[in-house]
Amino acid sequence: MIVEVLSVWGVASVAMAAAWVWQLRSRDAGIVDVLWAYGVGGAGLWLLAAGDGDPGRRAVLAVLLALWSLRLGTHLLLDRVLRSRGEDGRYADWRASSGARWPLVSGAFFLAQALFVALFAIPAACGAQDPRPWGEPLDWLGLVLWGAGWSIEALADRQLAAWRRDPAHAGRTCRAGLWRYSRHPNYFGEWLQWLAWPLLALGGPAGLWLLLHPLLVLAFLWWFTGIPHCERRALRSRGDDYRRYQQTTSPFFPWPPRSEEAS
Repeated sequence: MIVEVLSVWGVASVAMAAAWVWQLRSRDAGIVDVLWAYGVGGAGLWLLAAGDGDPGRRAVLAVLLALWSLRLGTHLLLDRVLRSRGEDGRYADWRASSGARWPLVSGAFFLAQALFVALFAIPAACGAQDPRPWGEPLDWLGLVLWGAGWSIEALADRQLAAWRRDPAHAGRTCRAGLWRYSRHPNYFGEWLQWLAWPLLALGGPAGLWLLLHPLLVLAFLWWFTGIPHCERRALRSRGDDYRRYQQTTSPFFPWPPRSEEAS
């Protein structure tokens, strides 16, 4: 399994290096997110196809991974590259603050994403070697958990896109649907899907170590790449409206909102 994961890292590094050159010319680093989502999916499908674990399990995991990668990658491609009016705000701000150091800074970031492609392909690598026949109780629990996460993330993305299309909502924070109960329901749905993988690939090599994977995803979403960046941008663009939203709405796990009077 180690050799296969290292191979994924090598191929992903080449792809990310090419994307880095492209973004230097296009001045749009948002392509890195698209490439990451498609890269994890493609790597995982290759690992599952090449594995010698239970064929039924590998087939189910391949379907789940393909659905995740195609939905997320295509959403990011449309939202942040094809339909976007300029570079994603996170990268535009980072580019401006880096100045002349941007080629070096962005190069290191793109290559780091290649490492994350390999890390996020590890659950598929474990599942590819899992000899357990598909259909154990933990499998169905994992499938339900994965399906809930996929549905939550997809619905949250659609609700936010619909909100943004209405000109009357300009400068206002989305509080529709799932966004009433969590400030980041899309991230919560993403995390649920990765939380399901230890149940689906527990019998593979290093299966128990997969229990750490959802914790790693949660840490990155909560403290590093997800919530902090989104909240800083929201505060800059929406100010007091977003501060009120922070005071009443759970940051991650869905929960009934508090009244503004109570907060």
